[in-house]
Amino acid sequence: MQLLQAYELAGLPLANRIAMAPMTRARAANGKPDALTAEYYAQRASAGLLITEGVPISAQGTGYLYTPGIYTTEQVAAWRNVTSAVHQQGGKIFAQLWHVGRVSHRSIQPNNAAPVSSSSQAGGQAFAYNELGNPANVPASQPQALTLEGIAAVINDFRQAAANAIEAGFDGVELHAANGYLIEQFINPVVNNRDDLYGGSTLENRSRLLLEVVDALVQQVGAHKVGVRLSPFNQIGDMPLYDDMAETYLHLVKELDHYALSYLHLALTPQTLNSGLLEQIRQQWHGSLMIAGGINAAQAEQFIADNRADVIAFGSAFIANPDLVARIANGWPLAEVQRSSFYGGGAAGYTDYPRYQPRDKLTVE
Repeated sequence: MQLLQAYELAGLPLANRIAMAPMTRARAANGKPDALTAEYYAQRASAGLLITEGVPISAQGTGYLYTPGIYTTEQVAAWRNVTSAVHQQGGKIFAQLWHVGRVSHRSIQPNNAAPVSSSSQAGGQAFAYNELGNPANVPASQPQALTLEGIAAVINDFRQAAANAIEAGFDGVELHAANGYLIEQFINPVVNNRDDLYGGSTLENRSRLLLEVVDALVQQVGAHKVGVRLSPFNQIGDMPLYDDMAETYLHLVKELDHYALSYLHLALTPQTLNSGLLEQIRQQWHGSLMIAGGINAAQAEQFIADNRADVIAFGSAFIANPDLVARIANGWPLAEVQRSSFYGGGAAGYTDYPRYQPRDKLTVE
């Protein structure tokens, strides 16, 4: 299988073309990864590349309780334990840098301030504290539009987070510019109703924040250590569709292509596939292309055989199958994931999924 063959990602040798997609697990009780986090990622280090759950770049960028940040010295030290555990298993790991923008709540913002976004339009749900002070899914608070000074501060937060990630031992970083979070809130012209250089009135203005953040990351850690995740036709976080969606993303890809980044990561939707946008992006993009979105092993192999992608990211299958690569290689059945344990809790549903035991290795008593 081509899926199982070694692959070079902008100079980084991968054992195979399988990536573990970024997945929020909400296990960081104190905003820091712990021993369970290290075990969780190390268990899955046979993937060619691991991409962490979204890692908030600042307290302001946090929208969900129990997510591990990367903006304090304590967090950096804690992540170093995770990267060391992965590297000891021969794996490679990128940190997904995350600012949720408006998808947050005053109860988890510094000084109970309003979340920030491209505009004051509210949308999405946060996992924060309800009126009784208990953790709960709550409607996101009304955001405030970032000032120009605020935008500059966010860009610097991304830059510093990238520096912190490399200090923590990560092999690179992925910019989360998808799924309705801050970067996409600027890209989307319905949400972004600004009238300045970052305003939604022109495609260039809507693209500006993404490209300035990429500039900062590339200058800080090098283009070969930076990936970008995009999600055309995304409606997560109450993101509305708009007429020039395909044009917008082709423009973004064209601009990103100038950087010689590590990879472009697309979160697929049926519209992206049915509209032919994936093929258009593939022609526009000259670097490594990663795709994700409910893809099974047979489909993954076909995407690679058709030259529509280079690396395939698997999500929930990796939760229940820490040995997913071996299961694919041997045709072993996949364990079913327990969705009730996706978020929060401890080892149960996190690090206690067993590896597959072939019948000829079982002991008969």
